[in-house]
Amino acid sequence: MARASWSEYFMQMSMLVATRSTCPRRSVGAVLVRDHRVIASGYNGSPAGQPHCTEAGCVMENGHCVRTIHAELNALLQCARYGIQTQGVDLYCTDMPCWHCARALVQAGIQRIYYMRPYESPETLELITSTGVQLIRVSQPSIVSEAD
Repeated sequence: MARASWSEYFMQMSMLVATRSTCPRRSVGAVLVRDHRVIASGYNGSPAGQPHCTEAGCVMENGHCVRTIHAELNALLQCARYGIQTQGVDLYCTDMPCWHCARALVQAGIQRIYYMRPYESPETLELITSTGVQLIRVSQPSIVSEAD
């Protein structure tokens, strides 16, 4: 059995986390990692106690669903709720962050953003490159399994 690299390992985790998403428009998963240890995860979904898109439909503004909180922001908010420091942490996310999430990630001190699917956002690219945060696109990892 081949051993997964750290990037493959955490990207697979982000893909698993995305399976909890409650917006049918896009399933996104995010995992925050410090020293090869997961400190938080998040997926796109409604605020706690509020109806999900899968229950009540999407709320659309300018072509985007605003009922949900994005996966990256949910992971950061989990850290805020439980008092977990995010300075110098890496993000593994199924998707490149939007501009709003990128601003929050920069402000939270995230040092590297690993993602699989691109998101068309020149504002995100400009912000990330101007702040020195590393933006690293990775290919979708294959699931490693033993042969029967």
